[in-house]
Amino acid sequence: MAFDLRERIDAEQKLNKYAEELKRSNRELEDFAFIASHDLQEPMRKIAIFGGRLKEICKDKFDEKELFYLERMESATLRMQKFIDDLLEYARITTKSRPFQKIKLADVIHEVVSVFELELERLNAVVEIGDLPVLEADRTQMHQLFQNLFSNALKYRKSERVPNIKISSKKLKNGQFEIYVEDNGIGFDEQYLDRIFKPFERLHGRSAYEGSGMGLALCQKIARRHGGNLDAKSREGEGSVFIVTLPEFHSCHEDSCNTDSGLNRCL
Repeated sequence: MAFDLRERIDAEQKLNKYAEELKRSNRELEDFAFIASHDLQEPMRKIAIFGGRLKEICKDKFDEKELFYLERMESATLRMQKFIDDLLEYARITTKSRPFQKIKLADVIHEVVSVFELELERLNAVVEIGDLPVLEADRTQMHQLFQNLFSNALKYRKSERVPNIKISSKKLKNGQFEIYVEDNGIGFDEQYLDRIFKPFERLHGRSAYEGSGMGLALCQKIARRHGGNLDAKSREGEGSVFIVTLPEFHSCHEDSCNTDSGLNRCL
């Protein structure tokens, strides 16, 4: 009995030490992202400003090829700024989060749909919203998660199809919920499933689809911060189903709560 108690104490001490190291690592990540963002954004802004001025002043003097080079420079600057913003957002998911509260997920989804209202009308898209649960979660991050998934469904649509997006849920025996975001878009080969949730990974060229490759990585990190997970099922040409698994209740209400480590405990 004494030996078992000693083992439990040792294990708890190791866990606490790991949790403290993870907290420090998260702070260092945010500090690095903030410094990198500040130091990189300033020259990016200057390139964008002076590039725009140069284009305005010399537009009658430059030939078509020179204007093309200038436009490529401006485009690259905008992509770099988006890259920096997404990196900073990724770093802040756990360190600048808000306390969990009881939310109606249906309300969040309706807010997300309203964001894309004009785009949906333009595409004659169909959105179907089923029964959705009440959860304890960070409302802002839930909005961000499902807005990213919704944006993906519209971005990777098939040009010859009217977009159809379905959101539904199912309660599991362990008390968690699976929320499904299903589309009829281009889909992807599931052999690349692990890649799509990694930061800055892209399955398609930038010329075909814009973006930094951070959207699904942000979604995965938000899901894990909530003690859940993000998965997907898909076939090329037949659409995709993104599956967000989330607990109904969260075990901690501390402002600093963080389950991103996989420990499912507060850090």
